[in-house]
Amino acid sequence: MRSILAPTILAIALGVFSCNGAEVVRATVYKSPTCGCCGKWIEHLEAAGLEVESVDVADMSIIKSDHDVPTRLASCHTALIGGYLIEGHVPVEDIERLLEERPDIVGLAVPGMPIGSPGMEGPNPESYDVLAFDATGATRSFATHHP
Repeated sequence: MRSILAPTILAIALGVFSCNGAEVVRATVYKSPTCGCCGKWIEHLEAAGLEVESVDVADMSIIKSDHDVPTRLASCHTALIGGYLIEGHVPVEDIERLLEERPDIVGLAVPGMPIGSPGMEGPNPESYDVLAFDATGATRSFATHHP
């Protein structure tokens, strides 16, 4: 019995579920109730099939502090997905790669709000990096996106 329950317990802890063979990834996104680009990023996740719980928070600095988000990596919203911290406008394809590879990191971040990232579409898009970060706050490039 233990061997049957262990994968289910792990899936619940990671927020990843399977239904009819299709994996469903759940995300909890903490955002300001007045932030429009956060809502657009949530739509980006949902369009890729993620189930999103959106949590409006009056003071995002508390969420970032509670989850040890390095200040230099901060953006407008913070998400918990599959056991990882996702900070800012990270493209869903990078989240999917993260969940497939499962590196030993805390999470991914797109610092600031670069124009052209998911949820920040607009004129004059810019190149930006998705950074992987560990518990010490050390970063490395995980992906680079160009217009």
